[in-house]
Amino acid sequence: MNNEIRARYDDDTIVVYQAYSPEIAEPALRAGTFVAPFKRGRMTWIKPSFLWMAYRSGWARKPGQERVLAVTITRAGFEWALVHSCLSAFDPSHHASDEAWRRQLATSPVRIQWDPDKDLHLRPLPRRAIQIGLAGEASDRYVGEWITGLADETERAHEIEALVRDHRLDEARTLLPAERPYPVSAELAARIGAG
Repeated sequence: MNNEIRARYDDDTIVVYQAYSPEIAEPALRAGTFVAPFKRGRMTWIKPSFLWMAYRSGWARKPGQERVLAVTITRAGFEWALVHSCLSAFDPSHHASDEAWRRQLATSPVRIQWDPDKDLHLRPLPRRAIQIGLAGEASDRYVGEWITGLADETERAHEIEALVRDHRLDEARTLLPAERPYPVSAELAARIGAG
């Protein structure tokens, strides 16, 4: 199973997804970034895969995840996060030792986790999607510098869910965001466990 960043992006920005309660989502949509009651002190996880977000939030129906937000951030910010990241679990193919991983973990404000990407039925695909946890400096940069726009994707999630339920998969596919492989250097791929 290969680890691949797939995302909707252009020359300057990339779209990631988060799901929140209306109490957090609505003030964020009004402000154009995350504001109270969003807590910067907690790790916040961003996901470039729309269908992984649909899986995680139960098509935006799980308690506390009723609103799916598309968060447009700068590619420069996204890549800063990758450069300053550490895998969330020890991997002998990427770390010299458990101790070396623990040292990197202690000093990195970003966590990388890979989980099976999902198809329209939210079943695992033979590739893994990236999830990126932002804490400390990374969370502050995300909220204060990187975000260029927020959009509510809850209705899209519900529409796709209804089409899938009605076995109208071709129509459902037309509503999916156009995600494609995101380019990273060999050095960065090694750091984040891509490939």
